[in-house]
Amino acid sequence: MIMEQEKNSLVSVSIKDRVCFIEMQNPKRLNCLSEEMCRDLVRALDEGYRRECVAIVIKAQCSHGVWSAGHDIRELPQDGSDPLAYDVPMERMLHKIQEVAIPVIACVDGTVWGGACDLCLSCDMIIASDNATFAITPAKIGIPYNASGLLHFINQLGLNKAREMFFLATPIEANDALNVGLINRVAPREELDAVLEEHFLVPLRRNSVLSISAIKRQFRILSKSSAVIPSESFERINAYRTRVYQGADYLEGIHAFLEKRDPQFTGKASDLDTTKY
Repeated sequence: MIMEQEKNSLVSVSIKDRVCFIEMQNPKRLNCLSEEMCRDLVRALDEGYRRECVAIVIKAQCSHGVWSAGHDIRELPQDGSDPLAYDVPMERMLHKIQEVAIPVIACVDGTVWGGACDLCLSCDMIIASDNATFAITPAKIGIPYNASGLLHFINQLGLNKAREMFFLATPIEANDALNVGLINRVAPREELDAVLEEHFLVPLRRNSVLSISAIKRQFRILSKSSAVIPSESFERINAYRTRVYQGADYLEGIHAFLEKRDPQFTGKASDLDTTKY
């Protein structure tokens, strides 16, 4: 069954043999995760669950080889408020992917940047073409990533690889991503849909969706149960992050991106000294 795309929606939704396919369709803007895109994705995820599908697949129409460019930099706040607060549209979208009670699969053909990496990691499984790359880039803009996002990467990749991706902000290739557990399977680009069908969707259709739903909920609870952090540590985390998004480097990163130039960051590590609070 093919469902018509909602008027003015940035995503299309189709349901085929009990699988919901969601496709980001804003290639002119490199499928950036604008507030509108995130809200459309949430509605599409709700639709897939409401229609009793056994799985949801997130795909994208690519332009210039980009699957998604991540957060829409033009929408980042410049008034001193937190760009990655718990209730902003992108965070709500990530939570929805994690919490919807059926498997969500990212099918990636192209480059993935910034918050789109978090979108992929929020999915239950990832299949990527052999030309795919992944880069998490808040350090290039001067954005202080939030604690829940960092824990997400640490739990998936391990501490050292998470540090590498965040500190360097350089892309890692599909085979490297496979080796460190960021993705589940790599396929030649021309075989991506066939591998998705054979190795992911066929088994999901024949397995118990009730069982899988219960197991996904348990994974969600258990993956968070080990992350018990003292309240004092969260206060320190918030102090560090606030110092960044209320500082000059954060604004410089946004302005440099919009002006298509290299940023000139002037901040120093000592600026985060918690004794200043």
